Amino acid sequence: MNWIILIIAGLFEVAFAACLGKAKEATGTEAIYWYIGFLACLAVSMTLLVKATQTLPIGTAYAVWTGIGAIGSVLVGIFVFKEPATFWRLIFITTLIGSIIGLKMVSE
Repeated sequence: MNWIILIIAGLFEVAFAACLGKAKEATGTEAIYWYIGFLACLAVSMTLLVKATQTLPIGTAYAVWTGIGAIGSVLVGIFVFKEPATFWRLIFITTLIGSIIGLKMVSE
């Protein structure tokens, strides 16, 4: 169950990164709403990370959490913010996904 909580925490990390990107593009009240979304997603992500680390090894949990955030943020950048999807970016994302799966497989 705590792996599911950790995955959800990682998804909220992606959401808070996306909120920062949208806030950068927005102005006025709209930007404020994106910053509020950032703070809310940050709070949820951290709370779920703390919950997951109560039973998962901290090193593994943190690495998986940041990995999900990194992969998700790159994908949001590519699909939402129209950042380039270069060959090397995709290779390194694939490598990161393999590393996360490997950490999950060797953890208790």
